[in-house]
Amino acid sequence: APLTYVKAIKRAGGVPLVIPMTTDKAQIEAVLEVVDAVVMTGGEDVDPLKGYGEEPLRALGEIVPERDEFDLMLIRMAVAKGLPVLGICRGEQLMNVAFGGSLYQDIPSQVPTSYVKHSQKAPRNYGTDTIDIEEGSLLNKQLGVKSIAVNSYHHQAVKDVAPGFKITAYSKDGIVEAIEKVDSDCVWGVQFHPEGFVSMGDDSFLGIFKHLVEKA
Repeated sequence: APLTYVKAIKRAGGVPLVIPMTTDKAQIEAVLEVVDAVVMTGGEDVDPLKGYGEEPLRALGEIVPERDEFDLMLIRMAVAKGLPVLGICRGEQLMNVAFGGSLYQDIPSQVPTSYVKHSQKAPRNYGTDTIDIEEGSLLNKQLGVKSIAVNSYHHQAVKDVAPGFKITAYSKDGIVEAIEKVDSDCVWGVQFHPEGFVSMGDDSFLGIFKHLVEKA
């Protein structure tokens, strides 16, 4: 739900702008002159063939090539410009792919040891599985906890983390739940949907968006 992102940014004191999809580099450059930070949102699966050189598995969901191209251009250009970037769900996966990492195309069929329900049938502002957060990481500082229940709506996840990034949170079954750029304090991604909580008035995840707005 696009409005949940908008509400979360507003609650954190930011002014949200929705960037239209384009693969015109000049247009993206113009947009990045105007904004102070970027949130990469959730959505469809990432194309494995173009994204990280793997053949598509049967369990791969819908892909949108134009959105992949737009998102990859946007995230690389925003990071190169030094802007704060937060990736959420697909956004986090895409951040990993943009800088040379790979994904599990489908957790249930590729990770036999995974037992957590990563696509919950529960309200968007309800945490159904617990993640463990690395002490001293960006996410740890933003949330002030080392463990928290998150909402889960994904069947893909980070497999090999991109060079220059580190994993900062895992689910109980070992699936990657957060990554951050090693030499930055404002380029990071989470696999869950903090905006689902924040937009509904639950501020336990507000620190994620507050950090973004402060850095912006």
